[in-house]
Amino acid sequence: MLAKRIIPCLDVRAGKVTKGVRFLGNLDVGDPVAMARYYYEQGADELVFYDITASNERRGIMIDVVRAVAREIFIPFSVGGGLRTLDDMRAVLLAGAEKVSIDSGAVRNPNLISEGARAFGRQCIVLSMQVRRSENAGCKSGYEVIIDGGRTPSGRDALAWACEGERLGAGELCINSIDRDGTKLGYDLEITASISKSVSIPVIASGGAGEPRHLLEAFTIGVADAAIVASIVHYGEHPIPELKRYLRDNGVEMREATSPKRSGQ
Repeated sequence: MLAKRIIPCLDVRAGKVTKGVRFLGNLDVGDPVAMARYYYEQGADELVFYDITASNERRGIMIDVVRAVAREIFIPFSVGGGLRTLDDMRAVLLAGAEKVSIDSGAVRNPNLISEGARAFGRQCIVLSMQVRRSENAGCKSGYEVIIDGGRTPSGRDALAWACEGERLGAGELCINSIDRDGTKLGYDLEITASISKSVSIPVIASGGAGEPRHLLEAFTIGVADAAIVASIVHYGEHPIPELKRYLRDNGVEMREATSPKRSGQ
């Protein structure tokens, strides 16, 4: 069994890490560079950085912040927000990211997935999906993909889009539940498990972690390979070492934390 991963998420708006509930009412919680360094030193397995307004504002990502974060950490680093072309992806990778997270751009142009996989390798391509429960007749799974930072319904069925993303060359899928985002009520295990059981690539659960038990459920009931955390760690309620101890004590294999290495050491 592959070890499970804990991935802190930095949602960045106007240069600050921010957090809301169901994509609304966001409040600033800190500096992305300082928080990235802290989570690295705490033993995070990976880090994800989302420029959360780039897609809706139709602008490029804050590449200077990406570079600054990349200088501070020595773990895999995924970046998303407003990536619409191969040049956008290349710029992020050259700035220090190991992976690119594509979302709205891929929904509008699915070939972006296959083009990115051919250019950079599928291990670099994360298809991020913002999903919400829906009564749309075209969404047979009961979940719809929402784009532009949770603002625009796409009409795409979440399960079908996940399978299509794998076929086109995505190396990972990140399933972010808008219904659970920031609520601390736990991940949406239904759609996470449905997708996890339907694809052969790693699936990352996102949206709703409020206590250690929620991560355990994501890894067991949700069959996820990794879990994104935000509020649960941003506010110091359950630090990463505590989460890893709890999960190990409950039979989940976790990656060992690497010794922090800083520039000049």
